[in-house]
Amino acid sequence: MSVEVKRIWQGFWQLADPKIWIASTVPMIVGAAFAFGNAGKFDINWFLVALVAVYCIEIGKNAVNEYVDYLSGVDRFIPPDKRTPFSGGKKTIVDGKLTLTEVVIIAVITFLIAGGIGLYIISFKEIRVLWIGIAGILLSIVYSLPPFKLVYRGLGEVTVGLTFGPLIVLGIYCLQTGKIDLPALLISIPIGILIANVLWINQFPDYEADLKGNKRNWVVRLGKEKSVKIFAILFLIAYLWFILLAVVLRNAFWLLGLISIPLAIRAVRVAQQHYDDIPKLTEANLRMVQIYQLTGITMAIAAVLGRFI
Repeated sequence: MSVEVKRIWQGFWQLADPKIWIASTVPMIVGAAFAFGNAGKFDINWFLVALVAVYCIEIGKNAVNEYVDYLSGVDRFIPPDKRTPFSGGKKTIVDGKLTLTEVVIIAVITFLIAGGIGLYIISFKEIRVLWIGIAGILLSIVYSLPPFKLVYRGLGEVTVGLTFGPLIVLGIYCLQTGKIDLPALLISIPIGILIANVLWINQFPDYEADLKGNKRNWVVRLGKEKSVKIFAILFLIAYLWFILLAVVLRNAFWLLGLISIPLAIRAVRVAQQHYDDIPKLTEANLRMVQIYQLTGITMAIAAVLGRFI
């Protein structure tokens, strides 16, 4: 393998960042589990096809974000000592792993693959997912790309919550069952809230760079101290929602979502004490990821067990 090919290959995987694909894997698993629990339907082959499409959209979104953040200066304003595994951006251009042109090419190719898979799905399986797929791709592009730049205008948190919550859950549920219904929408809400909270706490390490680059997310708009309070409030809303699900769906297993409350309390306390100390704050980032993963597992269990209650 030549030096150039090796560089691009390494840059691609740094940009793709498979470890964060859990963000989309969780709602897909929950949506599929609910399709089985609520309608008795699950096709592993179509699930895997959709999984590849969603991963391609994630890579494309990362590429667009990388391109815009480099040009805006956000990535270049982050000093090495402020970089953490949880901070935003993949830093492939800053690290010299990819060029601006290569990042654009990756974005175009991955979005085209996702679009092609989407056409295959609506042609041979379920046409009702068409608008969900279009919405997912468009939101992934306008999340960073001018003139929309949703993440720069305080709409990034809502966009992430909507995409990884309702859109993905309803998309996979519709793919499996051929319908969209209110219970599926209801279970997608806490996932959307929690993934938005992942983004929320991950914006703390990049606060100064985002402020300098005019990336006006809500952590920048509110400041770190006030943002910690919103971090706690989002947890509260998510946990109250699990109680609502248990009542509305008549399935007490949705209360399993409350298991992660101790982790949430710890994450909030760490954020309160160390929001200006990036190395110590990373515990809150880690706890948030653990909460998201654990919640996904408990929701999938609750969804499947609902079929036997």
